[in-house]
Amino acid sequence: MLTKKFFKTVDEVEVTFEFSRNDVDSVQLVAEFNNWKPLSMKYVKSSNVFKTKVRLPKGESYQFKYLLNDAEWENDYKADRYVPNEYGTENSVVAN
Repeated sequence: MLTKKFFKTVDEVEVTFEFSRNDVDSVQLVAEFNNWKPLSMKYVKSSNVFKTKVRLPKGESYQFKYLLNDAEWENDYKADRYVPNEYGTENSVVAN
């Protein structure tokens, strides 16, 4: 799930990425904006969700995926849209 917080004074958007699934022990965010390098997401026990916040430039779109348990790729079920990738599947997109 994506949540966005827009700022009036800077040209940035704070995007909160959240992922939850009962059979997952670790989640990493892998995206264009970090050169496709896995970024570990923190597990929030009270809400049973993995979460991370990233500030991105306004007016930009970025592809991303979640890497579960260092082995399984998953899209965000509530991404802004999806685009085909070179592996015959789709990537999630966050648009600001």
